[in-house]
Amino acid sequence: MDSLIDSTNHISSSINKMVEYCALKGRIHSVGFQPDECLIPFLELAGFGSAALIRTFNLRYDLISTLVKRWRPETHTFHLPCRECTITLEDIALQLGLPIDENAVTGVSLISRPARLCYDLLGRSPSEGKFQTLKFSWLKANFEYLPSTATELEVMQAARAYIMHLVGGVLMSDTHSSEVHLMYLSLLSNLHNTRSYSWGSAVLAILYRELCRTTNPSVHRWMPHTVAVVGALSDAILGIH
Repeated sequence: MDSLIDSTNHISSSINKMVEYCALKGRIHSVGFQPDECLIPFLELAGFGSAALIRTFNLRYDLISTLVKRWRPETHTFHLPCRECTITLEDIALQLGLPIDENAVTGVSLISRPARLCYDLLGRSPSEGKFQTLKFSWLKANFEYLPSTATELEVMQAARAYIMHLVGGVLMSDTHSSEVHLMYLSLLSNLHNTRSYSWGSAVLAILYRELCRTTNPSVHRWMPHTVAVVGALSDAILGIH
């Protein structure tokens, strides 16, 4: 096992050498508003009904920092004094309720007609020019409140907007987390088919990637992940399934 471990570029080496180490800071995000009751059936249809119930809470960044120190990019596991353990797809499925089977979450990263895509699936667009992301502030301003006379089409559009905010702001956030890429919107065109994508696998893959990135001592000390995923991480460490 020793041959698999490279400690020259791992945050644990800085700690072992008594180099000053600062605890990770976190960017806590949430959608910022609860979905209208009429959105729930469409969120459940798309496979995001449970994830839509996620709420924020206080985190122990000293504990998270300790876990990151124990994370090994070579094996994608936490090396603890008692054993190795990791976060699994089962943890993601049980705690976030996201689909973990079927198709990979993938698509075109460069949208040639972004305004047309937004009009078709959201009913409006933030711009007529070229853009590749949607700001959360725009999503909230346009879809937080639904009129009592909203049609089924308008409810479906609002459900797509809520899922976009949930994906980019909570489930698969980055260090900025003020916007979400349009590539996810095309996967929401038919909400019946949206749950056929393995959203749980995508969340787990990004969590692994960010844990590996954060173990690099040269990386800025931000942990760009969500309370929901960190909750899954904590339960996995404790062996709760």
